[in-house]
Amino acid sequence: MNASETKLRGCFVLTPKLFNDERGYFFESFNKKSFEQTIGKKITFVQDNQSYSTYGVIRGLHYQTGEYAQAKLIRVLKGSILDIVVDLRKNSPTFGQHLSLELTDIDKKQLFIPRGLAHGFVVLSNTAEIFYKCDNYYNKEAEGGIIYNDKQLNIDWLLPDNKLIISLKDLKLPTLKNAKMP
Repeated sequence: MNASETKLRGCFVLTPKLFNDERGYFFESFNKKSFEQTIGKKITFVQDNQSYSTYGVIRGLHYQTGEYAQAKLIRVLKGSILDIVVDLRKNSPTFGQHLSLELTDIDKKQLFIPRGLAHGFVVLSNTAEIFYKCDNYYNKEAEGGIIYNDKQLNIDWLLPDNKLIISLKDLKLPTLKNAKMP
């Protein structure tokens, strides 16, 4: 697996080695030993999540606060998404900056998101199935979020506003300026 660290410290794009032949393909989607060597620290994933969404759905920007903060390893099982992460680590030189990355079922790239970053995505294909590992358990009381269209973040979601589908809960999220930090 090839890995490259993004502009957000500790956030990595992981590209697996695909083995294709007339039968289809094979790849190793996760190997704890090589993963930890790549990111330079030990991670124990304790929860797997999967979601299904249709074109234009935005989920996010979400995070967990305090002792319930989560690192995540994201991949797309089917379809295509624009994945967004925002650095919320107060002492980080990239605090308030975001990263956009298209993840697809074709190239099988994964994104490792360390604790302290908000995460969201928009579905670019007709449908998409997303799978992600978390290193901490979800806790409803520790939920945090930032509104998708925060002017300070200026995120280009690649789709026109009239094509976006956003939950009422996510439409009520605060701006970065007013959000509780992880």
